[in-house]
Amino acid sequence: QFRRESGAQRSQHATERHSLWSAGGGGCAMDVVGPNAGRQAVVDEHGARVQQQFQQFLEEFEEDNVMVYQEAVHKMVHEETSTIYVNEAHLSTYSSELAQDIRHEHYRLMPHLREALRAFVLTLHEAYGTDDKDQPRHFVVSFFNSSAHAKIRDLNSAMIGKLVTIRGTVVRTSAVHPELLSGTFQCDECKTIIKDVEQQFRYTEPKQCRSASCGNRTNWKLVMDQSKFVDFQKVRVQESSDEIPSGSMPRSVDIILRHEAVELTKAGDCSNFTGNLLVVPDVSQLSSSGGRAQMNTRGPQRTEGYSQEGVTGLKALGVRDLTYKMIFMAGAVAPSEAKSGAINVRDEDATSESVVAELTESQRKELVEMKDDPRVYEKIAQSIAPTIFGHEEIKKGILLMLLGGVHKGTGDGIKLRGDINVCIVGDPATSKSQFLKYTAGFVPRAVYTSGKASTAAGLTAAVVKDEDSNEFMIEAGAMMLADNGICCIDEFDKMDQHDQVAIHEAMEQQTISITKAGIQATLNARTSVLAAANPVNGRYDRGKSLRANVNMTGPIMSRFDLFFVVVDELNEVNDYNIARHITDIHRLQEKAVAPPYSMQQLQRYIKFARTLTPKISDAAEKMIVSEYVKLRQSDASSLTKSSYRITVRQLESMIRLCEALARLHCDDDIKVEYVKEAASLLRKSVVHVVSEDVQLELEDDDDGGLVPSEHGDDDDDDDHGGKGDGKAADDDQPSSGPLGQSSEADLSQRKHVSISYEKYTGIATMLIHHLRNHEDTAGEEDDGLSMDDVVTWYTQTKEDLIETEAQLEEEVRLCRLVLNRMIHVDGVVLELSPAFDDEIAEGEEGRKVLIVHPNYVDA
Repeated sequence: QFRRESGAQRSQHATERHSLWSAGGGGCAMDVVGPNAGRQAVVDEHGARVQQQFQQFLEEFEEDNVMVYQEAVHKMVHEETSTIYVNEAHLSTYSSELAQDIRHEHYRLMPHLREALRAFVLTLHEAYGTDDKDQPRHFVVSFFNSSAHAKIRDLNSAMIGKLVTIRGTVVRTSAVHPELLSGTFQCDECKTIIKDVEQQFRYTEPKQCRSASCGNRTNWKLVMDQSKFVDFQKVRVQESSDEIPSGSMPRSVDIILRHEAVELTKAGDCSNFTGNLLVVPDVSQLSSSGGRAQMNTRGPQRTEGYSQEGVTGLKALGVRDLTYKMIFMAGAVAPSEAKSGAINVRDEDATSESVVAELTESQRKELVEMKDDPRVYEKIAQSIAPTIFGHEEIKKGILLMLLGGVHKGTGDGIKLRGDINVCIVGDPATSKSQFLKYTAGFVPRAVYTSGKASTAAGLTAAVVKDEDSNEFMIEAGAMMLADNGICCIDEFDKMDQHDQVAIHEAMEQQTISITKAGIQATLNARTSVLAAANPVNGRYDRGKSLRANVNMTGPIMSRFDLFFVVVDELNEVNDYNIARHITDIHRLQEKAVAPPYSMQQLQRYIKFARTLTPKISDAAEKMIVSEYVKLRQSDASSLTKSSYRITVRQLESMIRLCEALARLHCDDDIKVEYVKEAASLLRKSVVHVVSEDVQLELEDDDDGGLVPSEHGDDDDDDDHGGKGDGKAADDDQPSSGPLGQSSEADLSQRKHVSISYEKYTGIATMLIHHLRNHEDTAGEEDDGLSMDDVVTWYTQTKEDLIETEAQLEEEVRLCRLVLNRMIHVDGVVLELSPAFDDEIAEGEEGRKVLIVHPNYVDA
């Protein structure tokens, strides 16, 4: 019929539709005085039928002999709320036709659904129909568990008004503001009251006064106490990383939350939003500054000598009529599992009882079996990143990071962090990034970022201006998005030093302080940091300390609880096993690995273990103090500078590791063996610095062949003695030269003996401490200690370890070699004669006194 109309008729009908749209404020019914005032309102028969069916559904639906929505109304009245949540699966079970009608025309049927809920509530609680001001209470119907899911990228005009569920990560939230839902206005000229003027996403006044003698169209006054206000919050949601196509930028959409749905989500949450897509006027474009010019239809005009003709702005091209944008109005918000089957292991609100209540009977038995397994520590560590071969220590560190310590607080409000920070330093192609990717997929609230492409604001938080209200608001960064989760930072050493300083506070105090643009706030960043860094020159240099190998400052290094150094060593057996493992993964994929526990089993166990709060026992406290003192002494007494000094932060790290180990074994108390394991991890990750072997020069009358192999590594003889196979060939030949003397090659071969650097520093430290103690306690008549005295004292300290005469000779020889190096090479010990009489001193060379160099200071 419309196609058979003439062009003039179509133009007239279009004009009438446009007039109705303008008068109705977007197509919704409004009380307007005009030509249509005397007409009878059209009854929506379909809406009335849906209203009746929905009310019957609320009254009749039951599950397990329980009237589900009658109980929901009783709970709503008890909690004094106005929203009832309807499971769409229940609706589909009751009537698939009704569910389809609501799904396809949700926005149009919303008033009818609210009226059905009101009638249902009045049948159960008649007095609850009005609020404290005797005004009709506004009820809301929210649907969840919708079968219609859509990606943010797929939202289009065909979905407008339909019930749909979208999923995304919240990146920005606004403050909760009151929104005018329906206003009551008073005419300033005749004082006529006009009630229930529906607001169309902006401040909407009546078009004309109802009074026949009043023609007011502009002068209105809002009656505040008779108008209806609701809570309003706007959040911005960005599509998840696994939904972004290759080469595309992430899309985002603004979501409107009202009533009880506000404050149900925060920045960083991955949530499901159920509601409908709407089109609203783009108020920010309408009210933006810049003055969109209009088409000049009154002929040429001149202003200040310049001509203004024709189209001078986009508004004249119709942009003002097209300034609409799509928003999503959500009625229900539910946390989303970012990955398939993921369990939030860091749910701080969970308790042991609530976690156990969520498990099935078989899962509870499985949890008990894992707890009672004596090798649960090793098995769970093997189940972490099963596709990565080896690296057992790193897997244990990541496991303890997932478990975490216990958060504590002091009486004066100071919070002590319980989260564990881990840094992996290593050569290229040692699976550092794979550990980060696995951890980011293991924890739902995990953020993966790269240090090279991150700024200080991107890691912490940024202050941005809202497009609609022009107010400044906070946009979450990586550390804030990972609140109550894990922040994985790859290429940590590539970060700028200024950006590293920005996360100092977040890593230790677990807060982010912002003071800019009139905003002064302290935000939570309760997250563990898992970082990966490459050595400075591409390969880790064993001859240098950890600090010299990594481009990090001392303060940022001290904030990491554990450091793991991964070196790509040449080992035929290890290389074969790695190659076999990788090829099996490429060939068999999931069948190539068979971890003791699956990821879901690990998540359930860790979630339960994190609900425990172990206490430090008396024996564990003494052991913690003792181990900490040993760490400090080993760091202070070393003849070389360590990676960084052991501080109180490492003591707190030991306590956190002990608590994580107690949680792993589901113990309420920290045992001594947990302290030993934590101290062992700290020694391996903090203190241990691999150095080259020390060369000890033999005396002229010493036979290098008599020096036992235990003093050095057998493998090092080839490195320091000869030239590979040529050396071995020389050893098989008989000695040459007069009187059976060794050849020159043999003399050079036996000129040096190697011992490990750790063994050399240990012996040298003992000797220096003994000499200094004797200097401090010796009297004036004491002649001092000779080399023989020092050697005798050293062998006495090794009395328990010496069983044979050959071992005694070995220790004596080793002590003399170390003393000779300390005197002639290092210069830390001086050799002085006790008397100036040549006759007395002659022939008593062994009685030369040894003293520590006065300028020597312990490192």
